[in-house]
Amino acid sequence: MLLVVDVLLTGVTTSSAGALLLAAAVFGVLNTVLKPLLRLITLPLALLTFGIAWFFVSLFMLLLTHWIVSGFDIHGFWTLVAATLIVWVVNLVLDFVPGPWQVAGRRGRRNRRLRGE
Repeated sequence: MLLVVDVLLTGVTTSSAGALLLAAAVFGVLNTVLKPLLRLITLPLALLTFGIAWFFVSLFMLLLTHWIVSGFDIHGFWTLVAATLIVWVVNLVLDFVPGPWQVAGRRGRRNRRLRGE
């Protein structure tokens, strides 16, 4: 996902392939560990804003990644917003495209139920 963001946005730069891989790993860990907690905490606000608050949780995950990984830079607030939207679109596409990343996810569970496993 971050590779797509880096390629599409001139305001997102990486110093090396290693920095991009580190940013992807940090982003993945943050999304796995911290994001569910933040979504739970912001649930009342998300209900009031019809889910818009969770966009800012995703934006914060990218911002944290930028702060933690020194070779991964996002220049400007609007670039951060665009990067968050791109990550969201890539996630949406990956959610609908069959692949090994869905084995433990929602689609994998549904397919196992359909096969009777």
